[in-house]
Amino acid sequence: MSNLEVEPAEVVFDGDPAEGIQLLEPREVPLGGPRAMTVRRTLPQRARSLIGAWCFLDHYGPDDVTAREGMVVPPHPHTGLQTVSWLFAGEIEHRDSTGAHQLVRPSEVNLMTAGNGIQHSEVSTAATTVLHGAQLWVALPDRDRHVAPFFEHAVVAPQPLGEATVRVFVGELAGSGAGAASNVTAFTPLLGLQLDLPAGATVDVPLDTSFEHGLLIDSGEATLDGAAVPVAHLAYVGTGRSSVRVTAGEHPVRALLIGGTPLGEPIVMWWNFIGRDHDEIVEFRARWQGDVIDSGDATGRFGTIEGWPGRALPAPELPTVRLKPRD
Repeated sequence: MSNLEVEPAEVVFDGDPAEGIQLLEPREVPLGGPRAMTVRRTLPQRARSLIGAWCFLDHYGPDDVTAREGMVVPPHPHTGLQTVSWLFAGEIEHRDSTGAHQLVRPSEVNLMTAGNGIQHSEVSTAATTVLHGAQLWVALPDRDRHVAPFFEHAVVAPQPLGEATVRVFVGELAGSGAGAASNVTAFTPLLGLQLDLPAGATVDVPLDTSFEHGLLIDSGEATLDGAAVPVAHLAYVGTGRSSVRVTAGEHPVRALLIGGTPLGEPIVMWWNFIGRDHDEIVEFRARWQGDVIDSGDATGRFGTIEGWPGRALPAPELPTVRLKPRD
């Protein structure tokens, strides 16, 4: 998925992770034109740019796409990150410049490593009536951010956790061994899972104490260690915790838990690029505009996508000031 904002803000992380617990409110962002779907974005924001290496979280649906456009994201670039597609309902068709062409459905994960540069498209299929899910990005550490791009797809099996069920789509649940682990590639220690909890039930979720975590509530009434977490909000938990307790109210709870060791590196994220400074972002944009938008060069950094019927997505104009850290 692309960040389709026409005036995207730069996001700079200075490598100094905060501690404690925060409740991060979503903001609504339109994904395309007036008939397109709207997503709820909880990462990044001014209060927090990263949770581990997770740097972007869009949560959407459930949307009836029989009467609207659904997800139609034309070819667009990425650098220095991984995209993770996870669905609760519907079906999305992915294509990218590595030649990958893959559908993703509930309980499956699509993970695309952009590395040095890639372009991809995502479209909800004609078979989809309700679209509901999340799109996440992972920032690659400096040592790995120029790897050649590649794509992975995996089916994720449910695993019991007390009264709950978990589906681990990235990384490994603390203390679970191979029973609750994913085999897709992670370049830093990470966790991404779906948590389903019956009405009135409680589960103690084990945590890696070196990780910071975020719990996004998709549906139901939930508390985290006794504190209410509203639907579509992201509750942040700092490092040093060995477990958290999630309790469901009168309705079942579905949530996403993400986590990882603090990245500890400065990054600059603007539009669909992650770099390390202003000049690098300027270069990424210039290469995308020059190679793909202006000339359609399939031999450049971002390659080309076979079978897309229209044009790729032009990059917005850069701000008139240098991208720099915020106070």
